[in-house]
Amino acid sequence: MKSAIKYASVPGKLVMIGFGSIGQAMLPLLFRHLEILPRQIVIVAANEAGAAIARESGLAFMRQTLTRKNYRAVLEPLLDRGDFLLNLSVDVSSLALIELCRRRGALYLDASIEPWAGVYTDSSIPVAQRTNYALREEVLAYGRANGPGPTAVVTQGANPGLVSMFVKRALLDIAAASGASVKKPACHEDWARLACGLGIKAIHIAERDTQTAARRKQRGEFVNTWSVEGFISEGLQPSELGWGTHERHWPADGARHESGCGAAIYLNRPGAATQVRSWTPLEGPYHGLLISHCESISIADHLTLRENGAVTYRPTVHYAYHPCDDALLSMHEMAGRNWQPQRAQRIIRDEIVSGIDELGVLLMGGAKGVYWYGSRLSIEQARQLAPCNNATSMQVAAGVLAGMVWALRNPAAGVVEPDDLDHALVLEIAEPYLGEMVGVHGDWTPLRDRGWPFSEALDSDDPWQFSNVRVT
Repeated sequence: MKSAIKYASVPGKLVMIGFGSIGQAMLPLLFRHLEILPRQIVIVAANEAGAAIARESGLAFMRQTLTRKNYRAVLEPLLDRGDFLLNLSVDVSSLALIELCRRRGALYLDASIEPWAGVYTDSSIPVAQRTNYALREEVLAYGRANGPGPTAVVTQGANPGLVSMFVKRALLDIAAASGASVKKPACHEDWARLACGLGIKAIHIAERDTQTAARRKQRGEFVNTWSVEGFISEGLQPSELGWGTHERHWPADGARHESGCGAAIYLNRPGAATQVRSWTPLEGPYHGLLISHCESISIADHLTLRENGAVTYRPTVHYAYHPCDDALLSMHEMAGRNWQPQRAQRIIRDEIVSGIDELGVLLMGGAKGVYWYGSRLSIEQARQLAPCNNATSMQVAAGVLAGMVWALRNPAAGVVEPDDLDHALVLEIAEPYLGEMVGVHGDWTPLRDRGWPFSEALDSDDPWQFSNVRVT
């Protein structure tokens, strides 16, 4: 069975930072698909969550909050050449860990680029420096300056991560449906030319989570299907989106970055306070949150075409997230508290009674209308696939596993992101854990049914223009 394939061997230690919902979700996949023994794994976590699971599995467990002052002293004795640092934490600088791994000769992977604690909410730091754009630019600049070396895969989970692979699969599907003869793209520019040729103007990472627990959210409580701290952190970052060349409207609170690739803009408001219209096949039209995610920047960057240094094509790319109903209510309550988090926090997993995570990419502008491609994974399927999982954590764990395999097979690639990986290999490894993989064409546009029950002054008939997508 595919589920029993050993894809790679871990030659040294696996040091896992963080052992919350995603760390625990990873454990069965590590033993199932990697040549690794319990004695090779060391967990470093800021709290006791999951400690019993770790110890029952025979893993070394160290409770330690990592800070700027102590991370070297804690981690250097644990890392040697050939080891692997899997970073599933929050509030620990990804760049600091990548630098440490390079000095020690260890491989590295994370599911998001993180700064040290407090950066996202420090009003003394300019807004532009609190963005994922700034974090990504800093890490990629380090990678360019240092060249080949121990592989460090950044932002490889479900989203960011797998969704970059979904975009490539969706582009090939749209091309095939159009009857076009397409040579397999071999580089980023080839993918960008394909997207441009197909007329793709906008890409949403369109996700609807419908998982529900028997015990619903209580007043003063933040409930989520994955990391509460992680969702709060990214929700308080400025809204960010890759900015397309077709855009004619400029958002009133929008701002450009003064350096870097120039692929994205940000809004002077929290992502959790910004709604966007989007669509998934099962949910239909919905209002999602424009949460800042690195894939909004990396996909837009890698699908950019330039001629004589000038940008000639780029799609608009952003996340449109409708979390589970209790998480959305939790974020709404937190906003009413002037963004002060609730004291009680709960990640739901074993108590979930129904629901799915419908996670995919929505490509807009092609001749046949919108095309959504992605994963439909139910809570029942997730539980059958691996213990310690719900549908959301299973999708993330599948992306992390695939990224680890790629890194182990390519140990000297330097700093890379999902868009640099072999999308076919990543999907081959991840798909057994993603439930039903579907591609669906639709005729939805952000202008559908607009003007009722109140009239709207829309800027143009172009359904992909940003001003027609944003809900102010």
